[in-house]
Amino acid sequence: MLAHRHIRVALLALSVFTGLAGAEGPSENANVPAGLPTYHSNVSEVRVTLFATGENNRALETVTKSDFAVVDNERVIRDFRSFAHSDETALDVVALLDMSESVAPRIRAAMDEVLQLMAHEQSIANDNLSVLSFGGTLSGPPGVSSSAIQAAVLCSSGCRDSGSAQRLQMIKSGGVTPLYDALIFGADFLLHHRRAGARPVVILFSDGNDTISLHSAREAVQAVLGEGALVYAVDMETSATAGSAFLWHLSEATGGRYFALRSQQNDAVTVLNAALEDLRASYVVTYELPSHEAGFHSLRLLPTHNLNLTFHSRNGYYYEPSAQ
Repeated sequence: MLAHRHIRVALLALSVFTGLAGAEGPSENANVPAGLPTYHSNVSEVRVTLFATGENNRALETVTKSDFAVVDNERVIRDFRSFAHSDETALDVVALLDMSESVAPRIRAAMDEVLQLMAHEQSIANDNLSVLSFGGTLSGPPGVSSSAIQAAVLCSSGCRDSGSAQRLQMIKSGGVTPLYDALIFGADFLLHHRRAGARPVVILFSDGNDTISLHSAREAVQAVLGEGALVYAVDMETSATAGSAFLWHLSEATGGRYFALRSQQNDAVTVLNAALEDLRASYVVTYELPSHEAGFHSLRLLPTHNLNLTFHSRNGYYYEPSAQ
Protein backbone atom coordinates (compact mmCIF):
# COMPACT_ATOMS: atom_id res chain seq x y z
CA MET A 1 0.00 0.00 0.00
CA LEU A 2 2.94 2.35 0.52
CA ALA A 3 3.73 2.39 -3.18
CA HIS A 4 0.13 3.18 -4.08
CA ARG A 5 0.16 6.28 -1.90
CA HIS A 6 3.22 7.57 -3.71
CA ILE A 7 2.12 6.76 -7.24
CA ARG A 8 0.22 9.71 -8.67
CA VAL A 9 -0.25 9.08 -12.35
CA ALA A 10 -1.16 11.72 -14.85
CA LEU A 11 0.38 12.45 -18.21
CA LEU A 12 2.44 15.50 -18.98
CA ALA A 13 2.31 14.83 -22.70
CA LEU A 14 1.78 11.85 -24.91
CA SER A 15 1.91 11.47 -28.63
CA VAL A 16 2.23 8.44 -30.89
CA PHE A 17 4.58 8.42 -33.85
CA THR A 18 5.42 6.13 -36.73
CA GLY A 19 8.83 5.46 -38.18
CA LEU A 20 7.41 5.84 -41.70
CA ALA A 21 7.59 9.16 -43.52
CA GLY A 22 4.22 10.68 -44.35
CA ALA A 23 2.36 8.67 -41.72
CA GLU A 24 -1.32 9.31 -41.15
CA GLY A 25 -2.24 11.63 -38.30
CA PRO A 26 -5.25 11.70 -35.95
CA SER A 27 -8.58 10.64 -37.42
CA GLU A 28 -12.18 11.41 -36.53
CA ASN A 29 -14.16 8.62 -34.90
CA ALA A 30 -17.62 8.77 -33.38
CA ASN A 31 -16.64 6.39 -30.60
CA VAL A 32 -13.69 8.46 -29.43
CA PRO A 33 -14.34 11.44 -27.12
CA ALA A 34 -13.54 14.80 -28.66
CA GLY A 35 -10.07 16.11 -27.97
CA LEU A 36 -8.22 12.82 -27.61
CA PRO A 37 -5.99 11.59 -30.47
CA THR A 38 -6.73 8.49 -32.51
CA TYR A 39 -3.99 6.84 -34.60
CA HIS A 40 -3.96 4.21 -37.35
CA SER A 41 -2.30 0.77 -37.41
CA ASN A 42 0.91 1.93 -39.10
CA VAL A 43 1.89 3.51 -35.77
CA SER A 44 4.93 1.70 -34.38
CA GLU A 45 6.13 3.83 -31.48
CA VAL A 46 4.65 5.45 -28.37
CA ARG A 47 6.24 8.66 -27.07
CA VAL A 48 5.66 9.82 -23.49
CA THR A 49 6.87 13.01 -21.82
CA LEU A 50 7.28 12.72 -18.05
CA PHE A 51 8.83 14.19 -14.95
CA ALA A 52 9.36 12.84 -11.46
CA THR A 53 8.97 14.33 -7.99
CA GLY A 54 10.51 13.15 -4.74
CA GLU A 55 9.44 13.11 -1.10
CA ASN A 56 9.61 16.90 -0.89
CA ASN A 57 7.33 17.27 -3.96
CA ARG A 58 10.16 18.90 -5.91
CA ALA A 59 10.91 17.89 -9.48
CA LEU A 60 14.03 15.73 -9.87
CA GLU A 61 16.53 16.94 -12.45
CA THR A 62 18.19 13.55 -12.81
CA VAL A 63 16.16 10.46 -13.70
CA THR A 64 17.35 7.27 -15.38
CA LYS A 65 15.32 4.86 -17.49
CA SER A 66 15.88 2.16 -14.88
CA ASP A 67 14.00 4.25 -12.28
CA PHE A 68 10.55 3.51 -13.72
CA ALA A 69 8.42 1.19 -15.80
CA VAL A 70 5.54 2.07 -18.09
CA VAL A 71 2.31 0.12 -17.77
CA ASP A 72 0.45 0.32 -21.10
CA ASN A 73 -2.98 -1.38 -20.85
CA GLU A 74 -1.58 -3.50 -17.99
CA ARG A 75 1.44 -4.56 -20.10
CA VAL A 76 4.67 -3.68 -18.29
CA ILE A 77 7.21 -1.92 -20.54
CA ARG A 78 10.87 -1.66 -19.54
CA ASP A 79 12.51 -2.04 -22.94
CA PHE A 80 12.63 1.55 -24.21
CA ARG A 81 13.76 2.62 -27.66
CA SER A 82 15.01 5.99 -26.41
CA PHE A 83 15.18 8.10 -23.27
CA ALA A 84 16.37 11.71 -23.16
CA HIS A 85 15.72 15.16 -21.74
CA SER A 86 12.80 17.00 -23.30
CA ASP A 87 13.78 19.85 -25.61
CA GLU A 88 10.84 22.05 -24.55
CA THR A 89 12.20 25.24 -23.03
CA ALA A 90 9.34 27.77 -22.79
CA LEU A 91 5.90 28.08 -21.21
CA ASP A 92 2.73 29.65 -22.60
CA VAL A 93 0.82 30.49 -19.39
CA VAL A 94 -2.92 31.11 -19.06
CA ALA A 95 -4.19 32.13 -15.62
CA LEU A 96 -7.88 31.15 -15.37
CA LEU A 97 -9.73 32.92 -12.52
CA ASP A 98 -12.97 31.75 -10.91
CA MET A 99 -14.83 34.96 -10.02
CA SER A 100 -18.06 33.29 -8.86
CA GLU A 101 -19.88 33.76 -5.58
CA SER A 102 -18.60 30.50 -4.09
CA VAL A 103 -15.06 31.87 -3.88
CA ALA A 104 -15.94 35.50 -3.14
CA PRO A 105 -14.24 35.60 0.30
CA ARG A 106 -10.91 34.54 -1.24
CA ILE A 107 -10.97 36.02 -4.73
CA ARG A 108 -9.19 39.25 -3.77
CA ALA A 109 -6.15 37.30 -2.56
CA ALA A 110 -6.15 35.26 -5.77
CA MET A 111 -6.31 38.40 -7.89
CA ASP A 112 -3.40 39.88 -5.96
CA GLU A 113 -1.42 36.71 -6.67
CA VAL A 114 -2.15 36.98 -10.39
CA LEU A 115 -1.02 40.61 -10.37
CA GLN A 116 2.15 39.56 -8.54
CA LEU A 117 2.74 36.83 -11.13
CA MET A 118 2.38 39.32 -13.98
CA ALA A 119 4.65 41.89 -12.36
CA HIS A 120 7.54 39.74 -11.18
CA GLU A 121 7.79 36.58 -13.30
CA GLN A 122 10.10 37.90 -15.98
CA SER A 123 11.19 34.41 -17.07
CA ILE A 124 8.00 34.26 -19.16
CA ALA A 125 7.73 36.65 -22.08
CA ASN A 126 4.90 39.17 -21.93
CA ASP A 127 3.43 37.64 -25.09
CA ASN A 128 3.30 34.23 -23.37
CA LEU A 129 1.09 35.32 -20.47
CA SER A 130 -2.71 35.65 -20.60
CA VAL A 131 -5.46 36.03 -17.98
CA LEU A 132 -8.99 34.66 -18.44
CA SER A 133 -11.91 34.75 -16.02
CA PHE A 134 -15.34 33.20 -15.58
CA GLY A 135 -18.28 33.86 -13.26
CA GLY A 136 -18.68 37.14 -11.43
CA THR A 137 -19.97 40.38 -12.92
CA LEU A 138 -18.27 43.12 -14.87
CA SER A 139 -18.92 46.67 -13.73
CA GLY A 140 -20.35 48.92 -16.45
CA PRO A 141 -20.28 52.72 -16.81
CA PRO A 142 -22.38 54.81 -14.38
CA GLY A 143 -26.06 54.16 -14.97
CA VAL A 144 -25.44 50.90 -16.84
CA SER A 145 -26.13 47.59 -15.11
CA SER A 146 -23.34 45.09 -14.62
CA SER A 147 -23.12 42.04 -16.88
CA ALA A 148 -22.46 38.45 -15.90
CA ILE A 149 -19.26 36.81 -17.15
CA GLN A 150 -19.46 33.30 -18.58
CA ALA A 151 -15.84 33.32 -19.74
CA ALA A 152 -13.77 36.25 -20.88
CA VAL A 153 -10.23 37.19 -21.91
CA LEU A 154 -9.00 39.90 -19.55
CA CYS A 155 -5.65 40.27 -21.26
CA SER A 156 -3.47 38.48 -23.76
CA SER A 157 0.10 39.65 -24.41
CA GLY A 158 0.43 42.86 -22.46
CA CYS A 159 -0.95 41.63 -19.15
CA ARG A 160 1.74 43.50 -17.24
CA ASP A 161 0.54 46.95 -18.26
CA SER A 162 -1.56 49.10 -15.93
CA GLY A 163 -4.71 48.76 -18.04
CA SER A 164 -4.77 44.99 -17.52
CA ALA A 165 -4.50 45.42 -13.76
CA GLN A 166 -7.40 47.88 -13.83
CA ARG A 167 -9.57 45.45 -15.79
CA LEU A 168 -8.90 42.80 -13.16
CA GLN A 169 -9.96 45.18 -10.42
CA MET A 170 -13.23 46.02 -12.23
CA ILE A 171 -14.56 42.49 -11.91
CA LYS A 172 -16.79 41.87 -8.91
CA SER A 173 -17.11 38.38 -7.52
CA GLY A 174 -20.54 36.79 -7.43
CA GLY A 175 -23.00 34.78 -9.48
CA VAL A 176 -22.86 31.25 -10.84
CA THR A 177 -19.88 29.02 -11.71
CA PRO A 178 -19.52 27.82 -15.33
CA LEU A 179 -16.23 26.02 -14.59
CA TYR A 180 -16.48 23.26 -17.21
CA ASP A 181 -17.52 25.69 -19.94
CA ALA A 182 -14.64 27.98 -18.93
CA LEU A 183 -12.12 25.15 -19.29
CA ILE A 184 -13.40 24.45 -22.79
CA PHE A 185 -13.22 28.19 -23.53
CA GLY A 186 -9.63 28.17 -22.27
CA ALA A 187 -8.75 25.18 -24.46
CA ASP A 188 -10.17 26.98 -27.49
CA PHE A 189 -8.18 30.09 -26.53
CA LEU A 190 -4.99 28.03 -26.48
CA LEU A 191 -5.85 26.53 -29.86
CA HIS A 192 -5.98 29.98 -31.45
CA HIS A 193 -3.26 31.75 -29.45
CA ARG A 194 -0.60 29.10 -28.92
CA ARG A 195 2.98 30.29 -29.24
CA ALA A 196 5.23 28.06 -31.32
CA GLY A 197 7.65 25.98 -29.30
CA ALA A 198 6.03 26.73 -25.92
CA ARG A 199 4.38 24.24 -23.57
CA PRO A 200 0.81 25.41 -22.73
CA VAL A 201 0.13 25.67 -18.99
CA VAL A 202 -3.16 26.63 -17.32
CA ILE A 203 -3.03 27.93 -13.74
CA LEU A 204 -6.60 27.51 -12.51
CA PHE A 205 -7.85 29.35 -9.41
CA SER A 206 -11.16 27.76 -8.36
CA ASP A 207 -12.92 25.68 -5.73
CA GLY A 208 -13.71 23.08 -8.41
CA ASN A 209 -17.49 23.38 -8.11
CA ASP A 210 -19.63 23.92 -11.22
CA THR A 211 -23.22 25.18 -11.03
CA ILE A 212 -24.34 26.05 -14.57
CA SER A 213 -22.14 24.73 -17.38
CA LEU A 214 -23.67 23.38 -20.58
CA HIS A 215 -20.80 20.90 -20.88
CA SER A 216 -19.81 18.05 -18.58
CA ALA A 217 -16.70 17.57 -16.47
CA ARG A 218 -15.60 14.80 -18.84
CA GLU A 219 -15.88 17.08 -21.85
CA ALA A 220 -13.91 19.77 -20.04
CA VAL A 221 -11.04 17.42 -19.20
CA GLN A 222 -10.98 16.07 -22.75
CA ALA A 223 -10.84 19.58 -24.22
CA VAL A 224 -7.79 20.49 -22.12
CA LEU A 225 -6.12 17.16 -22.90
CA GLY A 226 -6.74 17.76 -26.59
CA GLU A 227 -4.61 20.91 -26.46
CA GLY A 228 -1.80 19.18 -24.57
CA ALA A 229 -2.05 21.69 -21.71
CA LEU A 230 -0.80 21.02 -18.19
CA VAL A 231 -3.21 22.21 -15.52
CA TYR A 232 -1.83 23.49 -12.22
CA ALA A 233 -4.98 23.73 -10.10
CA VAL A 234 -5.04 26.01 -7.05
CA ASP A 235 -7.93 24.91 -4.81
CA MET A 236 -9.50 28.02 -3.25
CA GLU A 237 -11.71 26.05 -0.86
CA THR A 238 -10.70 26.05 2.81
CA SER A 239 -11.45 22.33 3.20
CA ALA A 240 -11.51 19.32 0.90
CA THR A 241 -14.74 18.99 -1.13
CA ALA A 242 -16.07 17.21 -4.22
CA GLY A 243 -14.77 20.21 -6.16
CA SER A 244 -11.33 19.57 -4.70
CA ALA A 245 -11.49 16.02 -6.05
CA PHE A 246 -12.28 17.33 -9.54
CA LEU A 247 -9.36 19.78 -9.43
CA TRP A 248 -7.02 16.98 -8.33
CA HIS A 249 -8.28 14.70 -11.12
CA LEU A 250 -7.93 17.47 -13.72
CA SER A 251 -4.35 18.28 -12.76
CA GLU A 252 -3.36 14.62 -12.57
CA ALA A 253 -4.97 13.74 -15.91
CA THR A 254 -3.11 16.51 -17.73
CA GLY A 255 0.25 15.97 -16.06
CA GLY A 256 0.23 19.13 -13.95
CA ARG A 257 -0.14 19.39 -10.18
CA TYR A 258 -2.74 20.19 -7.52
CA PHE A 259 -2.16 22.85 -4.84
CA ALA A 260 -4.43 23.54 -1.87
CA LEU A 261 -4.89 27.23 -1.08
CA ARG A 262 -5.41 26.21 2.56
CA SER A 263 -1.67 25.69 2.63
CA GLN A 264 -0.21 29.17 3.13
CA GLN A 265 2.81 28.23 1.03
CA ASN A 266 0.75 27.91 -2.15
CA ASP A 267 0.36 31.06 -4.23
CA ALA A 268 0.59 31.95 -7.91
CA VAL A 269 4.35 32.43 -7.89
CA THR A 270 4.90 29.10 -6.08
CA VAL A 271 2.72 27.32 -8.63
CA LEU A 272 4.47 28.93 -11.59
CA ASN A 273 7.90 28.11 -10.18
CA ALA A 274 6.79 24.48 -9.85
CA ALA A 275 5.73 24.48 -13.50
CA LEU A 276 9.11 25.88 -14.54
CA GLU A 277 10.94 23.26 -12.48
CA ASP A 278 8.81 20.50 -14.00
CA LEU A 279 9.59 21.73 -17.51
CA ARG A 280 13.33 21.74 -16.87
CA ALA A 281 13.15 18.24 -15.36
CA SER A 282 11.08 16.67 -18.16
CA TYR A 283 12.18 13.60 -20.09
CA VAL A 284 10.88 11.85 -23.21
CA VAL A 285 10.71 8.07 -23.43
CA THR A 286 9.72 6.04 -26.50
CA TYR A 287 8.84 2.38 -26.86
CA GLU A 288 7.34 0.01 -29.38
CA LEU A 289 3.55 -0.06 -29.50
CA PRO A 290 2.85 -3.13 -27.30
CA SER A 291 -0.61 -3.97 -28.61
CA HIS A 292 -2.79 -3.25 -31.62
CA GLU A 293 -5.96 -3.46 -29.55
CA ALA A 294 -8.42 -0.80 -30.67
CA GLY A 295 -9.67 1.78 -28.21
CA PHE A 296 -8.24 3.53 -25.18
CA HIS A 297 -4.80 2.51 -23.91
CA SER A 298 -4.31 3.51 -20.28
CA LEU A 299 -0.85 4.53 -19.10
CA ARG A 300 0.80 4.43 -15.70
CA LEU A 301 4.39 5.14 -14.75
CA LEU A 302 5.58 3.20 -11.71
CA PRO A 303 8.84 3.52 -9.73
CA THR A 304 11.00 0.43 -9.87
CA HIS A 305 13.51 1.11 -7.06
CA ASN A 306 12.63 4.16 -5.00
CA LEU A 307 8.97 4.03 -4.00
CA ASN A 308 9.16 7.63 -2.78
CA LEU A 309 9.31 8.81 -6.39
CA THR A 310 6.16 9.95 -8.20
CA PHE A 311 6.11 9.95 -11.99
CA HIS A 312 3.81 12.38 -13.83
CA SER A 313 2.47 12.01 -17.35
CA ARG A 314 -0.85 12.01 -19.20
CA ASN A 315 -3.09 9.02 -18.62
CA GLY A 316 -3.48 7.35 -22.01
CA TYR A 317 -4.16 7.46 -25.73
CA TYR A 318 -6.65 6.07 -28.26
CA TYR A 319 -5.62 3.63 -30.94
CA GLU A 320 -7.65 2.66 -34.00
CA PRO A 321 -6.43 0.07 -36.53
CA SER A 322 -6.54 1.13 -40.15
CA ALA A 323 -9.18 -0.37 -42.38
CA GLN A 324 -7.70 -3.12 -44.54
